Formats: sequence, structure tokens, C-alpha cells
Amino acid sequence: MTEIVKLGEFGLIDHLTKDIKPKNKSTLYGVGDDCAILNYPDKEVLVTTDMLMEGVHFDLTYIDLEHLGYKSAMVNISDVFAMNGTPRQLTLSIALSKRFSIEDMEAFYRGLRMACDKWNVDIVGGDTTSSFTGLAISITCIGECERGKAVYRNGAKDTDLICVSGNLGAAYMGLQLLEREKSVYYQQVNEAKKKNDSRTLEELTHFQPDFAGKEYLLQRQLKPEARGDIIQRLSELNILPTAMIDISDGLSSELFHICNQSNCGCRIYEKNIPIDYQTAVMADEMNMNVTTCALNGGEDYELLFTVPIGDHEKIEDMEDVKIIGHITKKEFGKVLVTRDNNEFDLKAQGWNPLKD
Repeated sequence: MTEIVKLGEFGLIDHLTKDIKPKNKSTLYGVGDDCAILNYPDKEVLVTTDMLMEGVHFDLTYIDLEHLGYKSAMVNISDVFAMNGTPRQLTLSIALSKRFSIEDMEAFYRGLRMACDKWNVDIVGGDTTSSFTGLAISITCIGECERGKAVYRNGAKDTDLICVSGNLGAAYMGLQLLEREKSVYYQQVNEAKKKNDSRTLEELTHFQPDFAGKEYLLQRQLKPEARGDIIQRLSELNILPTAMIDISDGLSSELFHICNQSNCGCRIYEKNIPIDYQTAVMADEMNMNVTTCALNGGEDYELLFTVPIGDHEKIEDMEDVKIIGHITKKEFGKVLVTRDNNEFDLKAQGWNPLKD
């Protein structure tokens, strides 16, 4: 392992970015100067930023740096798609401690560049500094949108259909699986330490959890995919959503954002919420309600959007999109209709990073 101090800040940046070539016409000048230079004639410019903190947003016990780089980029790219935009540029600022090597940062950048290459996003700059409290990652993604085509959270109207891409709850169940295996591992380590069992401790350094049959759940947690394919398909079908958001904190929380900003209510049906078979099996194995996981789990990065009821047939024909309910007047509230036709007030219980 090569210590980062041997290259220094600027040497590390140059080492990681020296072969990055711009792919977008809007990128006039990228990495290498005090600022990148961008040009967006006749376009609306979208800007989003996210900060990811070790111990809050990710755990390096079970996510490697290449996957972390990929995921860090994808969650920002997803935000641009959620506004009906096209991601174009990305900047990365990272704070790291001495426990990380140049090879570690190469792995992180491999994942980052893999995600950017998938959607033709240019890495155009950023910053690197030291940290005494763990790894911190801040990414800004810049995108473009045709004038008048940006989709906000505040445009949903009474009778609009509520649609969701993909399936929900899998990323959360992947996290529960990883947390369970981590707990088992540390329990075995602590027991071996109490017994001063050096042989078992040595064996535990090669500990490999059994994830057979649960690979999809791990992929959804460790390698999420931004749904640019859905945005492209909506454009091809000439469908402009009235409101849209990506599902990062859970379906219920995102629905609340749309309803509160659109000054409306909603009615969704439990039987229509798309759930993968592996998600259902894992929820049953862990004695968890699978609908609760789908509503509140988060990190699916699927798209939740509303469309006029007149687009019903087009949406019905869309692959990997499901109509889960409809928008109502505000006074009717936010309602979940269960499989046995009982009605409950929907609760926004998604993940809150500021909650103790």
C-alpha cells in the first residue's frame, strides 16, 4: 500500500484524474485549473449536491471503496433524473484519514468513473483534504434540461396517477442482511477474545458470510442504479410527469414531499406496491412486515412520479413501471388501502439522517 503523503494533495488529484477527457459539449474545460468552465446555451441548468459521512451514510465494514465510489456518484445522478434532466458534470470533494492509501483512492475513483461513464457524466473538479473523524464525501452533480421541461415536486393535481419504477424495499433488506452478518461476526470475535482463543480469531480474519440466494438484495444496497432509462422512455412516449422525486428516504416520505408541496392528498394501494420475491422472503425471515419495509426503507433510488389520468394507457404499457394509486384533494388526506380494503393514514417514517 502506498501512503498518500508521498504524492500530496495535488499529486493525488493529478494521479487520479490525469486521463479524464470531457465527453459533453457543455464541458468547455474540466479538471486542471481553479475552476471548470461550462456552457449551457438555451438550457435550464440543474445542480444537486450530497454529502456522505462514514458511520452515518455508509459503513466500510461491508462496502468496499469501489462500490462506495459508484454509489456516491449514482445517488447524485439520480437527483438530476428526478428533475427530468440529463446529468452532464460532477465534482468530488473528499476528506480522508491516513488509514487510506493511494490504492484505496484508485478503487474509489474506479467506481466513481464507472457510474459516470454509464451516463456520460464528466468529472470536472473537486477538492481533497485530511480528516480526523473518518471518510467524508461531497459530490455536486450538474445537469441540463430543455426549457419548460423540468419536473418539480409541486405539480401533482387531483386525479393524477401515482407511478413508481422498479420495486421497493430491496435495498433496505440488503442493509438489514449486512447488519445482521456484521453483528454475528463481532459477536464471534468478542466471544473468542473473552476465551483468549487465538486460533478462532485467526479463522475469523477470513470470515465469509453466506449470501447465497440474496445477491439481488446486496446489489440493490451496494450498487444502486439511477433510473435514466425511465426518463428516456417517458420522453419517447411524450409523457411529461406533473411531479417527480427519487426514492432515497422511503416511499412514504417521498409521497409526503409531493403531497405537501403540491397541496394535495393521495390514495395508494398496498397490493400495487411492487416488491421483489427476494425482498419478501428476507422480510419473512427477519420477522418484518414487507410493506413497511417498502414504504419506509429507502435507498431504492427508483422514481416516484405523477402523470395526468389521460396518460393511463401509455403508463400501463411501460415496462418496469407500476401505478400504485392516485392523487386526491388535500382534505381527503394521505391514505394507504390495505390488501383487505382497510384504510389507514399514511405515515412518513423514512430515514432521517439528523435523528439521534
